[in-house]
Amino acid sequence: MKIAAKSDIGKVRESNQDAYSTGELAGGVAWAVVCDGMGGAAGGNVASETAVKIISEQITSGYRPSMHSKSIKNLLVSAINAANISVYDIAQANIKLAGMGTTVVCVLVADGVAYIAHAGDSRAYLLNADIEQLTRDHSVIQEMMDAGRLTPEDAKVHPSRNIITRALGVLPEIRVDFYEQPLSSADTLLLCTDGLTNFVENDEILNLAKTCGNKNFAELLVEKALENGGGDNVTVVTIGF
Repeated sequence: MKIAAKSDIGKVRESNQDAYSTGELAGGVAWAVVCDGMGGAAGGNVASETAVKIISEQITSGYRPSMHSKSIKNLLVSAINAANISVYDIAQANIKLAGMGTTVVCVLVADGVAYIAHAGDSRAYLLNADIEQLTRDHSVIQEMMDAGRLTPEDAKVHPSRNIITRALGVLPEIRVDFYEQPLSSADTLLLCTDGLTNFVENDEILNLAKTCGNKNFAELLVEKALENGGGDNVTVVTIGF
């Protein structure tokens, strides 16, 4: 597996509240976790960094070769739950961090299958000849589109586009969505924060994927987000064969 990652503060924010980590395990297994913090500069940083640290530790210590899909699901969901409790407890103990939280999207790739868990609006995509969003945003905008009250075009400029309905660390418990995606050697996985998707269109992402190798893809995507305005922190992780 080939893993590449890039994170940037962007052109507007005073700090980078995104956090990520990636790694490889025995048997050609790859994993990655991406978080986008919220709750002020200090709170957002603490939430995302804490979540990434705990989830990474849980994955690397808990994974065993030849784990069944149900066990991998339990591993990822349990890791996110552990991170949720830690972030929530930290926020409760420090008034300056009250209300902090973070999105999360994480993936473990084993035996040709991507196992994905997420909460919030950070996303996972599958790229080959086309681009497919694998995760469904937990956001006010997504709910409005699902109800037919908003078009995807209007969603891009709607004043509520940054309001999420699910985030790690805000409540004592977190609901986690889980997906399984079979992969081929022609596929690339993309994990990202909304600093990418709010500034780079799907066709731009796909065009870059078709014209560059896995090694440069993450960096070029971040550069494109900055070129298109860079109005938020942006973090990208790509996993390919």
